[in-house]
Amino acid sequence: MLNQPLRFLPASGEPQVDHTPPEARVSRRRLRACHECDWLVALPPLYPGQQADCPRCGHTLVTRHHRPAQRSMALAMAAMVALLLAISFPFISFSVGGLGNRIELTQTATTLIGFHQPLVAIAVIMTIAVLPGIYLLGVMWLQLGLLQGQPLPASRTIARSLAHLNPWMMADVFIIGALVSLIKVANLAQIELGLSFWAFCAFALLLLYTTQSIDSDWMWFSLAGEPQAPENARTGTTAASQGLAGCPTCGLVNRLGSGGRGECRRCGERLHARLPHSMQRTWALLAAAAVMYVPANVYPIMTTTSLGQSAPSTIIGGVVELIQMGSWPVATVIFVASVIVPVGKLVALSWLCLVASRSSELNAVHRTRLYRLTEFIGRWSMVDVFVVAILVALIRAGSLMSVTPGPAALAFGAVVVLTMLAAMTFDSRLIWDTPLPRDPDATQGTPG
Repeated sequence: MLNQPLRFLPASGEPQVDHTPPEARVSRRRLRACHECDWLVALPPLYPGQQADCPRCGHTLVTRHHRPAQRSMALAMAAMVALLLAISFPFISFSVGGLGNRIELTQTATTLIGFHQPLVAIAVIMTIAVLPGIYLLGVMWLQLGLLQGQPLPASRTIARSLAHLNPWMMADVFIIGALVSLIKVANLAQIELGLSFWAFCAFALLLLYTTQSIDSDWMWFSLAGEPQAPENARTGTTAASQGLAGCPTCGLVNRLGSGGRGECRRCGERLHARLPHSMQRTWALLAAAAVMYVPANVYPIMTTTSLGQSAPSTIIGGVVELIQMGSWPVATVIFVASVIVPVGKLVALSWLCLVASRSSELNAVHRTRLYRLTEFIGRWSMVDVFVVAILVALIRAGSLMSVTPGPAALAFGAVVVLTMLAAMTFDSRLIWDTPLPRDPDATQGTPG
């Protein structure tokens, strides 16, 4: 039976959300299985500002926030206002030789459609505006229901979607791409930043704070309580060895059925002892990314026309050009984001796939940290794609000066998406499966 979140009515009769942490409302232990190493632990009582980390690999299991519903609601509303301002006013304008152009934020995507790059255009607008907007609306919908003391319809489905949307929101990456674009153009034309640019900077910052403010553990307890932990569950050992699995969405520990599969009793997420065909899928995605990386570097990513003469530019060529202009910092950013990061992800994930079955308890921690790093940095490779989108929309002065996208833009965008998917399909728990406990007595926990 679920422990329903407590609600109370003050003297005014207005419903309020209960700020008491879940630990204070559950007399039994609350179990969690680490998503990265599968270690089963019992959560300690947490107070605002505290977090619980996995004792085996150091992965953060739960982070408790002050007034989580009010905090997330305020940040989400502020971010939504900033987004609306960002898409309603001029973004950037430039002028050269008496000619100029002024663009809005959405034109960074719509202009690409006119150059027969619809997939790149969809990727740009989805990652910088559409998906973040959906995420913010979902946060406001959830927190509004919790503040009223009664979850609104479809709250569980929306709460499940938030975790899946998070990796694909790239407003912060777009800001870096905009700054790189401005530095590239600053020596050639006069640049003026519109209200939309500053609003989008505020939006990117507020969106980041909103995602960090979500107290998933508190939110899911407030939405659906916490079912009883599976019988005879022992802490201090892996969940899979006991036929259990922790939900990657809401964190609840569930008992798996036959074949190591099941469904979360609280949020409905599909569960597996290990992700099915994790290695095969990761290898396939890495191979596809490696294939796409060749045209991404061989073909031009954009073509610049100046005074009637066109000059195609590859990714490496753009880096060399920036170095010749004296823009070493920008060249370093582009080189790291567009060369080091994609190649590093391909090499790191390939190496992890090769050594996962031969890990030991000593090096598993370091390999897990490498996996976290590859998962974190993958999205930043989109900087070059955003630079192309901004320059193509902004620099449109005919034969005097213009920029058109090249075929490498789509190929490089595919590399970014494929490497991100490869990191998602790799099950880091496989790194920890081989080593056996050195002291069997030390891994015996108490039944939950």
